[in-house]
Amino acid sequence: MIELLLWIILGTALGISVGAIPGLTGAMLIALMLPHTSAMASGTALAFLVAMYVGSVSGGLITATLLKMPGTPASVITTLDGYPMAASGRPGKALGLGIGASLLGGIISWVILALLVKPAADWSTKLGPFDLFALVLMALVFIAAVSDRGHGGLARGIFAGMLGCLAAAPGAHPATGELRFTFGFAEMDDGFKQLTVLIGMFAFSQAIRDVSKPKTDKSDLKAASVTDRLWIPVREWLSHWGNLIRSSLIGTVIGILPGIGANIGSTVAYGSARQLSKTPEKFGTGCEDGVIASESANNATVGGALIPLISLGIPGSVIDAILLGAFVIHGLQPGPLLFQNNPEVVSTITWSYLVANIVMAILMFVSARWIANLAKVPRGWLAPIVILFCVIGSYTLGNRFFDVWVMVAFGFVGLIFGKLKIPPAPFVIGFVLAPLAEENLGAGLMASGGSWLPIVTRPFSLICIIAAIGLMVMPIISNRRENGGSKDGRKA
Repeated sequence: MIELLLWIILGTALGISVGAIPGLTGAMLIALMLPHTSAMASGTALAFLVAMYVGSVSGGLITATLLKMPGTPASVITTLDGYPMAASGRPGKALGLGIGASLLGGIISWVILALLVKPAADWSTKLGPFDLFALVLMALVFIAAVSDRGHGGLARGIFAGMLGCLAAAPGAHPATGELRFTFGFAEMDDGFKQLTVLIGMFAFSQAIRDVSKPKTDKSDLKAASVTDRLWIPVREWLSHWGNLIRSSLIGTVIGILPGIGANIGSTVAYGSARQLSKTPEKFGTGCEDGVIASESANNATVGGALIPLISLGIPGSVIDAILLGAFVIHGLQPGPLLFQNNPEVVSTITWSYLVANIVMAILMFVSARWIANLAKVPRGWLAPIVILFCVIGSYTLGNRFFDVWVMVAFGFVGLIFGKLKIPPAPFVIGFVLAPLAEENLGAGLMASGGSWLPIVTRPFSLICIIAAIGLMVMPIISNRRENGGSKDGRKA
């Protein structure tokens, strides 16, 4: 128990540190550390990774508040009110509200995780192979559709997802075991290892970007001097209880949905808080409700995302896809079998999420006054160390340099994606989920004698297919309406 707690503390501290450095991400950290957890007990390894997940989402709020430099996308909304509060002489209160909201959002999300994860796994046993195929298909389309918001079009998201599915094709067929697309290389019989692809796409590509920019443009910024107290009285928290609960629930629900992410969770919660506020004009000028809404929601998305990951084996974000790789490395199968064969692992993950939130709050309260200085470390200095860990992590998976070259290749794929503004999340989710979709589709076709009819005759699969079609069509209709409206406006 003591050893597990120490790993949670270490993971949370690492996550907070990386989250506080703009440009470094939790996905990069977790992908980098994942190979080194192979010798650990499965429960301890997953607790360590979940702690890093929690810390990386929360860590960005310190630099977002004090320096107006969000360390993570999830903390972008926090800058709208956190930085004005700090600039007006209330940095301690801004940090206290953000840290406390992150803790309470995580606790509320943990309660929902503990209540829903087992029923969701039991419900999944009632799904047939066509149902699971349709569910995975909907998740893929959902992630591609969401990518439309920030990366320039639905087509980019679909293209990235299709490339991810294509990258998962080499090796043995998930349903028949037949080898394909190996191009005569024996090393390709197992396909591309999931972890080498993830390390390349996120850790190696980011390190190469940092090498090309060895100096940070804002290295001369100084952390704000925190002179007021961070501790917020309980009676003051009680005046924000409605916003706290509502934003935490919004974050949890958005975390359950595939491909949304903590940044969207904080945005939706912030918008809801502003709409329901009696003084919406104060938002953006240092409003306490704005900080609370953003931070409680983005931390709550972590607990929400763990529900489909543990219950169904379906990752909802890049970090969840990496965590799915951790299950594979340790020989675990998320879903009902995990509850039957390894219930202690489920319990460890669930409780470690709660403990990590508590540890996160303690560490951030203690270290908030100096942790913003991490943002001043030139990222180019860290790049050689990251590259070294990328090579070591990729090689130790199978003790072969082939995996290292695969990692490097996908690192350059990640660079190309960045240049062309192609979202990486649909690629990674497509790469992870394509074998699952193919396996279930093959099993369904074999069970039905080759008939595709059950996809539309089974209620759940039909709902998923209709939802997938709707998700693809709605952005197209919306864009046409906007274009039509702009043309009408010009004519007028």
